[in-house]
Amino acid sequence: MSTIRLGDEAPNFTAQTTEGVIDFHKWLGESWGVLFSHPADYTPVCTTELGAAAKYKKEFDKRNVKVMALSVDGLASHKAWIGDINETQGTTVNFPIIADEDRKVSTLYDMIHPNANDKLTVRSVFVIGPDKKIKLIIVYPASTGRNFDELLRVIDSLQLTAYHKVATPVNWNSGDDCVIVPAVTNEQAEKLFPKGFKVVKPYLRMTPQPNLK
Repeated sequence: MSTIRLGDEAPNFTAQTTEGVIDFHKWLGESWGVLFSHPADYTPVCTTELGAAAKYKKEFDKRNVKVMALSVDGLASHKAWIGDINETQGTTVNFPIIADEDRKVSTLYDMIHPNANDKLTVRSVFVIGPDKKIKLIIVYPASTGRNFDELLRVIDSLQLTAYHKVATPVNWNSGDDCVIVPAVTNEQAEKLFPKGFKVVKPYLRMTPQPNLK
């Protein structure tokens, strides 16, 4: 089993999902992607998570992000469970769920951690860029539901820092000031950041978020 690291190409796969057979890379196209696993169908935490993912569709769409979920249960189980998710969470599941009964995708993405559970996936999250490279990996235990606000926050940071020579400081949220990367000189910064910047220390320079008007 290979370990996936940041910057690696996201392994491609073809899988049966609740929206038909999907080739992952073709499905992503030019979009960003979120691939996340949940331990099993008809489990309480997973039900709330998939409901949240559906409710956040407009936010994902604004960021050009496609979402795909996975568990090791079968297609019939997924489709029946979606009814429960829609009913209990007051939403409509609007993204594909992979039926990974043979653990092919789970193994490809190292989603099964034997010391936690040797059969079910943990709560893995992968954010993938339009270049098909892994931009973020977060792994939660089965007992802890994910924070989708945090997921949007890090996607905002990833997209901002991919296209501008900045990094985002502690507890940053979209709209907050950013850090100018050390490789940019003050002379270059004057041209790159017309809103100006503040030199706190030579290595710590703050500037308003550059992609906001």
